[in-house]
Amino acid sequence: MESYQAFVGLDVHKDGITVAVKDAGRDGEIRKVGAIDNTPDAVARLVRKLVHRHGSIEVTYEAGPCGYGIYRQLAEMGIACKVVAPSHTPKRPGDRVKNDTRDAMMLARLLRSGELTFVWVPDATHEAMRDLVRARQVASQDVRAGRSLIRMFLLKHGLRRAGKVWTLKYRSWLGALAFEHPAQKLALQSYINRLEHAEARKSEVEQQIADLVPSWALAPVVHALQVFKGVGLVVAVTLAAEIGDFSRFATPRKLMAYLGLVPGEHSSGGKFRSGGITKAGNTIARAMLVEAAWAYRWPPKVGAMLLRKREPYAQELKDVAWKAQVRLNRRFRRLEGRGKRSNVAATAVARELVGFIWAIAIRTTPKPA
Repeated sequence: MESYQAFVGLDVHKDGITVAVKDAGRDGEIRKVGAIDNTPDAVARLVRKLVHRHGSIEVTYEAGPCGYGIYRQLAEMGIACKVVAPSHTPKRPGDRVKNDTRDAMMLARLLRSGELTFVWVPDATHEAMRDLVRARQVASQDVRAGRSLIRMFLLKHGLRRAGKVWTLKYRSWLGALAFEHPAQKLALQSYINRLEHAEARKSEVEQQIADLVPSWALAPVVHALQVFKGVGLVVAVTLAAEIGDFSRFATPRKLMAYLGLVPGEHSSGGKFRSGGITKAGNTIARAMLVEAAWAYRWPPKVGAMLLRKREPYAQELKDVAWKAQVRLNRRFRRLEGRGKRSNVAATAVARELVGFIWAIAIRTTPKPA
């Protein structure tokens, strides 16, 4: 383990960076170095000055909207840098004073004491795929918002139609609706146009994802995960992009905790009270897993569609997928049989599905060269 002579905390903002340094000694002084512009040249000059003054240094800053540019620049310069998870940064109770200088000094002190929790930093290609996956998530939210506006408009005018919604027949019914005033017809058509635009954008992004996956390093993981019932291309790509390196989780339980799918707890003394899931970690991946878990509400089977989907997979993967079907469907039925709400049962099944996904991903993740 390398020893450092100084620990540097950076409070990073769009236009500037506040810098604080703590000497390596246990009682070492923490001091503000100053503020610099948030530009590569300014960061390079700062690092060279600190290395000249202190020797070996370690740098940290909190993850935020500025991304990982500073991390990658420091890595190219041979400087140890870690990115902090802001939600896990310790805070003193009653501390009501917050400013850039105090934040930078706090990061330097906590880095020295080893009390920070760090995030996994993806490489540039992985981050690009994650950006595209999140663009698809935004498009999906726009589709849901568009449908919600149409439903509210219909409810306002007392219009209902039995049967499935958003099918071709349902959309034809929407287009044929008549209103007392032409402005109301125009308003509905405006909502329909918005929905169609959002759906077209969502389909376009999904096709772009499909085109780029084969050239991605995690393509084998994306392909392998689709052996599971309920896990299609979008779900598999989202999980791979948001979780990244599955091997950084030593056990499936650690991945479950990272995704916020484990029960919360509030215990004191002899009392033990378990609550709902923690909902910590990655919201997008957790939502995708719960969405996939609903497929296990139905009895295990390999229908025509799933049979075609499973054709290119090795028998070993097919066996794991079938085992998952049987176990998770049994789990779903038992929970609903005990009176649990369907959404609670789906969340519990999603947690168990993580175990199967972790096992497959660990086997198929490409080894670093």
